Amino acid sequence: MPARPFIAFALLALLAYGAVEAAPLIAGPSLTIASPIPYETSPDGRITLSGQARHTETLWLNGAPLLIDEDGNFSASLVLPPGGAILALTATDRFGREITERTPLFVRETIPI
Repeated sequence: MPARPFIAFALLALLAYGAVEAAPLIAGPSLTIASPIPYETSPDGRITLSGQARHTETLWLNGAPLLIDEDGNFSASLVLPPGGAILALTATDRFGREITERTPLFVRETIPI
């Protein structure tokens, strides 16, 4: 049995495996914000920010560091002042590539009765 077809198949399999393993490195960081949804309204200003950051080394919320667990999940409880707010999440990978996601929110002022 000739060895050439076997060698060609093995090289193709190695190239395919390398491409699959390198795809996340080539893609760069990604962010998914699960909560809050854009333009969500909060009557008392308390919100929980949560989501997932993939292929990320550092995560920043409006310029302050935000912790990520080993699976890429993050969560933070925030109290916002009355009015509008924009939450800006910036994720950076180990190669310096970054992505920023912004979520606008509204906080209604509660009027005591």
